[in-house]
Amino acid sequence: MECSEKRIWNRYTREDLNRLSIEAPDSDIRKKILSNWDNIAKPVDGMGRFEALTAQIGAVLGSEKIDISKKAVIIMCADNGIVEEGISQSGQEVTLAVVQNMALKKSSVGKMAEYIGADTIPVDIGINCREKIPGITDKKIRFGTANFRKEPAMKEEEAVRAIFIGIEMVSECKNKGYRILAAGEMGIGNTTTSSAVAAALLGKEAEKVTGRGAGLSDEKLMRKQRIIADAIEKYKLREADALRILATVGGLDIAGLTGLCIGGALYHIPIVLDGVISMAAALLAERIIPGTKEYLIPSHKGREPAARELAKAIGAEPVIDAGMALGEGTGAVMMFSLLEMALKLYRDGMTFSDIQMDRYVRFS
Repeated sequence: MECSEKRIWNRYTREDLNRLSIEAPDSDIRKKILSNWDNIAKPVDGMGRFEALTAQIGAVLGSEKIDISKKAVIIMCADNGIVEEGISQSGQEVTLAVVQNMALKKSSVGKMAEYIGADTIPVDIGINCREKIPGITDKKIRFGTANFRKEPAMKEEEAVRAIFIGIEMVSECKNKGYRILAAGEMGIGNTTTSSAVAAALLGKEAEKVTGRGAGLSDEKLMRKQRIIADAIEKYKLREADALRILATVGGLDIAGLTGLCIGGALYHIPIVLDGVISMAAALLAERIIPGTKEYLIPSHKGREPAARELAKAIGAEPVIDAGMALGEGTGAVMMFSLLEMALKLYRDGMTFSDIQMDRYVRFS
């Protein structure tokens, strides 16, 4: 399905999502890349997880000659009505302030991406702001979601529309020559929405997957957990499918990232995940379109408890373990640089033939 040909996003429905299908990454290329790694003059599996990850990237791109030099971070930005309930240290005005700095490449992800040569593409998918923000891609669906303690966060059609916007972003980036994308986000309150999504999808108690976000007192953390638990009970989300969970307690940023993950699978572009928000989107994408996870690259473990549970659910093994909780796609950008270094060795490393030595034997 060529999603870029159909631009009237609000006409998409659940049925349109159900009609999407994906192919598995190229298993022959994956095997060839792993064999190439074994020819590099190093111990068997000497580069650890990076050998499997680069093989996965090559399988997604369909080539053993891996080039990820043109890369970008797609940053889905939106406000969350649940902020009304005091589950965050700051208010919605901070979302706008950070996004304005993103447009100027001055935010955390902008500085880091600039250093490694990655582009940043902030997307207004639901900021609570009436004016257009210069330098930001305008894909606004509504002015933030509703307070899910009082009513569902959004309509199902809005969630579907946001998913297809994420898919469209991948299509547009592929047409511009991008070879790998990272999932970023900005939206005050989105550790609450992602924890609520995680609790419902995983069948976990709220306190098991809900952390302090940008920093909460014990009292506010307990309130945050209670609000999530009450919402799951109120809307009977234990029995709900992924799309209804997303529309009920999720955010527009999560929905957009869900589409980004699905778009990666549709258009054969590897998507590097960041922390808990993109991990929640990844599991939603896998539940909506099984097989999507084969196109997703983990980056860091993250500090939020839900991140670890979500990683397990999609079979991801993040390689960075630094207790990060910055968001914006910063962990994914760090992963870009690590992947580039691994690929430098893959492309240019000395082989056993170069040093006239027999390669190591693989026994398992």
